[in-house]
Amino acid sequence: MGCLFCNIVEGKVPAKLAYENEHVVAFHDIRPMAPTHVLVIPRKHIVGIGEATDEDVNTLGQVMLAGRRVAETLKLEEGYRLVVNNGENAGQSVFHLHLHVLGGRPLAWPPG
Repeated sequence: MGCLFCNIVEGKVPAKLAYENEHVVAFHDIRPMAPTHVLVIPRKHIVGIGEATDEDVNTLGQVMLAGRRVAETLKLEEGYRLVVNNGENAGQSVFHLHLHVLGGRPLAWPPG
């Protein structure tokens, strides 16, 4: 079956989309950690931020801007958090770079 997120990008696995363009796909997390929890993924497979290269700078920027657009679209004007986990010890469970957009309630700091 390969990479779960690549399969979502290719339409092989269904997802509740929140946003997409030629660079990214954003969809609602199936195990939300906040009232709003959307994942933004690049269409290009990048394992994690630790594996990104100089050639990926545009893709990384598109992921961040898409996170902002998702927050605006979902009316998270009270605030939101953008999170990228890198590696298993940081909580990354799907090894395709993804940005978490979290909001809809006050978020504690420091996180877990």
